[in-house]
Amino acid sequence: MTGPRHADHPSHAEDAPMHPDNLEVAPGTIHDAVQGWVPELATEDDLRIALEKAFDYRGDITLTTKDGKKIEGYLFDRVAGATLTNSFVRILPKDSSPRQKIAYADIAALAFSGRDPAAGKSWEAWVRKYWEKKGTGEGGASLQPESLE
Repeated sequence: MTGPRHADHPSHAEDAPMHPDNLEVAPGTIHDAVQGWVPELATEDDLRIALEKAFDYRGDITLTTKDGKKIEGYLFDRVAGATLTNSFVRILPKDSSPRQKIAYADIAALAFSGRDPAAGKSWEAWVRKYWEKKGTGEGGASLQPESLE
C-alpha cells in the first residue's frame, strides 16, 4: 500500500539521470565592455572601481601619473589598502621596460587603451568553430589555441 506523495519526495522523473552535456555547463565570467573607456576619476571610489576593472581587463591600459608620466601596459597586480597611498598597482609596460609599481594616490588618469584579445570569444564559440571546420574537412581544425595577435 502506498501513501500520499510528499512534496519533499522526488518524483520518478527527477530520479532519472540527467544528460551529461547539461551537467557540465558552468557559467562564465561576464566582462564589461570597457575597451576604449576613459573613466572619470572624481572620487576615491571611482578610482578604486576603475582599477578593479583594469585588473580584470585582458588588454593594455594607459595610466597617467600626477606628474604627467604616461605608462601603457598590462596591469597584472593590485593591492587595495586602507588608503590610496598604501594601495598600488603593478603594470608590465608595453615597451618592455621593467615592471612598475604605482600608488593609487599617484594616478591622475586611466584609459582602457589596448585591444582586449579575448573580447567576444568564448568556449562555446571556439567549440562551434572547431566542429564546423572538422565537419567540412577543412585542414585548420585543430585543438591548438589560436594566436592572440
